[in-house]
Amino acid sequence: MNLYFQDESRFGLMTHLGKCLTAKGVKPIVNFQHKFKTTYLYGSYSPINGDNFVWEINGVDTAIFEAYLKQFSKYKPKEYKIVVIDNAGFHSTKNITVPDNIFLLRIPPYAPELNPCEQVWQYIKNRYKNQRFETMESLKKWLHNSVNNMSNDLIKSITSNYHYTNAFNTTL
Repeated sequence: MNLYFQDESRFGLMTHLGKCLTAKGVKPIVNFQHKFKTTYLYGSYSPINGDNFVWEINGVDTAIFEAYLKQFSKYKPKEYKIVVIDNAGFHSTKNITVPDNIFLLRIPPYAPELNPCEQVWQYIKNRYKNQRFETMESLKKWLHNSVNNMSNDLIKSITSNYHYTNAFNTTL
């Protein structure tokens, strides 16, 4: 059994500007582009052991969410997954089939601070700022490398919260 927090985040070719250090009086120069092509990362991250499952896909809707859950259930199929989700409209579970090894648990509405997955996206997006990607393929390659280079210890350090870990460990 494992506890995961799930969320999705959009990444695109439009340059996102961020702060950087420069010498006094020197303005930083960043190549900027204004393109609206995007992709999404669906991710489930465990604050218990740092395990993760990330899926890149172009869009968000109920059918994609259901397909994500199906693929996630195949990842460590003998593991029972308690997956904490937010209240996004496409997370509606009325007309979807939730795999047997997944239990979905909702956080209260309008409370993204309760989902540590948000900190993972922030970690990735801090490294994404001020970068310019010419093609979607180069962006997807960068995302793939960024996600795959995150160790379990790094994920635990980003997502860990003693409220979750203590509650989860005492129930086992």
